[in-house]
Amino acid sequence: MKKVIPSILLYIVSAIGISLTLKADVGVSSFNAMNLSISEWTSIKVGTITFIANLIFLIGYIFLCEEKDYKKFTLMFISILFFGMIINFFLYTIFGTIHVENYLVRIGLLIFGLILAGGSTGIILSLDIIPFPIESLCLRIAELTKRSFSQYRYCVDLFSIVISITISLLYSLPINIRKGTIISFFLLSGIISYTRLKFANYQQKPKKGEYSASAN
Repeated sequence: MKKVIPSILLYIVSAIGISLTLKADVGVSSFNAMNLSISEWTSIKVGTITFIANLIFLIGYIFLCEEKDYKKFTLMFISILFFGMIINFFLYTIFGTIHVENYLVRIGLLIFGLILAGGSTGIILSLDIIPFPIESLCLRIAELTKRSFSQYRYCVDLFSIVISITISLLYSLPINIRKGTIISFFLLSGIISYTRLKFANYQQKPKKGEYSASAN
């Protein structure tokens, strides 16, 4: 329980970051681009679509798990539910009346959102209490097929891009794969990796009391 609450709070911070990247309107990551395109097509809020998409990955992960850890699955469900709700709240309520015209400011908004989303995601992965469904499913499939995790994660990205572009072209909607997608591709992974390693190293450092006890 000690790490559960921080993990859920970090999910919320990540959702706020994603809301900022969406508000910037300069293109988003592949997965978010797919969710945004589906949202524009169906008129369902993007946070709700994000929840549904994550839920599909979670169901797939549960199905492939040999040992059913229902406590973990429940926590993952609650987290992605909050994740979608927070995206909706910030994107449509808090940021709904804010209009940013300056392109450089929008790029800055995107980068700040990526820092929030990527930084919190890195710490979540380091805590390893409530993992994201996408990564969990890809990792599980990789274990079953003896292939690399990155192969399946890139497949998710490719699938998301294809779906996003297809919906946009079929229904004459805005193309959500833009400059921001390229920025996200290079920046987001780096931020996640950096914060994950930094936080892991921080956790491994002995506390003052522990150090004194070991010295004695």
